[in-house]
Amino acid sequence: MRSPIKWVVCLLLCVVGPAMAGETPPPEPGDVSSPDALLDVESLAEHLTAGRLQEASRRVVDGGIAEYSYTVRVGPGAYDVITVHRVVTELLPGIPRVGQKPVFLVHGDLWGFRGAFLPSVESSAVPREKSFALYLARQGRDVWGVDLRWVHVPATTTDFTFMQGWNLETHVQDVRAGLLLANQVRSLGPSSGEPMPLLGWSRGATIGYALLNAEAKSPANQRLVSAFVPVDMAYVFDRKDAIQKELSKAACDGYTMLSALQQSGVYVEGSGQTVQGLGVLAATEPTGPSPYLLGLTNRQAALLAGSATYMLQGVPLFDWYHFTGGIFSGTTPTGLTWTNERFFFDVMRQASPFQSSGEQVETLALWCGSPTLPYNDRLDKVKVPVLYVGAAGGVGELGYATLKQLGTKDKDISILHVQRLADGELAWDFGHADLFLASDADQLVWSPIASWLSKY
Repeated sequence: MRSPIKWVVCLLLCVVGPAMAGETPPPEPGDVSSPDALLDVESLAEHLTAGRLQEASRRVVDGGIAEYSYTVRVGPGAYDVITVHRVVTELLPGIPRVGQKPVFLVHGDLWGFRGAFLPSVESSAVPREKSFALYLARQGRDVWGVDLRWVHVPATTTDFTFMQGWNLETHVQDVRAGLLLANQVRSLGPSSGEPMPLLGWSRGATIGYALLNAEAKSPANQRLVSAFVPVDMAYVFDRKDAIQKELSKAACDGYTMLSALQQSGVYVEGSGQTVQGLGVLAATEPTGPSPYLLGLTNRQAALLAGSATYMLQGVPLFDWYHFTGGIFSGTTPTGLTWTNERFFFDVMRQASPFQSSGEQVETLALWCGSPTLPYNDRLDKVKVPVLYVGAAGGVGELGYATLKQLGTKDKDISILHVQRLADGELAWDFGHADLFLASDADQLVWSPIASWLSKY
């Protein structure tokens, strides 16, 4: 099916016009331009659809469900590419079932689309269907998503100067490009090309907020997002709240540190390599001594990374934050509470080796309360329906402050907060990644999300 798929997408990419960002130089260090230029959807269509399709493919990911992937060049650099994914039930092999409502998923740090939303496909530890994208497809959704450009950077890379200008605005552009491509592909058939709901997990939620902030200035008929599901992320802090004021101060310290590194020429964050290594060793040599965390076995080191993530973060703002709720003997992790242990190790192995640091620096600036970034100046004009999903052991209730900044009416704001332990036990509670990996996540988290999406 590779050639026919590529032909159809080439037809799509060639009929509308010239290359996205093809002649636009990256911004200088620290220079953040306004994303207002993204608001002209017709112009963006011309930029995107003249971009060069590098690869298109189809693979079966579950019975009756296929994943279509389109890798598209969006700029002149070697790694200025994104991959747009589509997970959808098929009428026949190669023929997606029509009439299904779409949703667009944006991953966060460490993992691309597959690692974040299709991880069970690469694991034998859990049933194949234990992936969020597959669940939504089974519920009758036409599921789209994107790999941000850093996902494509190989582990052998040593020169990262090409990441110098990559920041939140870069990724907003990439997500809009993905939304536009999804919209155009759906318009080729009987499906509608209307705006679609957007779900962003973690940093993906930050990008989603920035995108909505940019879209707020454009006419309603030019917007690409109809509803928003930010998953376990804070975009701004309430500086009138004592706890969040302290967190904001810590974010300022983190911003000072990371921005100094960026100005010195460090444009990459390489935690993905460590996460990969922890997962591989935990799965293959669980009782061996960890080269990453001395005094622990490989299994214990991987468990600690999952269940006490805050201990290993360069900028540990939240001293309870973790991916997966864990079980401890003293300070030594002995297992996971909500997520299958071997599945988590398999997910760790799917991490991308490198990520640009620009979006992390700018997120810290937003938390610090920077008035100079162009990402939160129109939040009060954002009026799409919102479902905030939080985990008590993740960012959790800290994400509520952003909701108060939106122009969305209270009746159109919903909250799903997953808390399974007492207030004083956040460090062991349902974690940031448990939302997508826990054994009962489909019932506890995904079903309410699907129910909410059914209205849009």
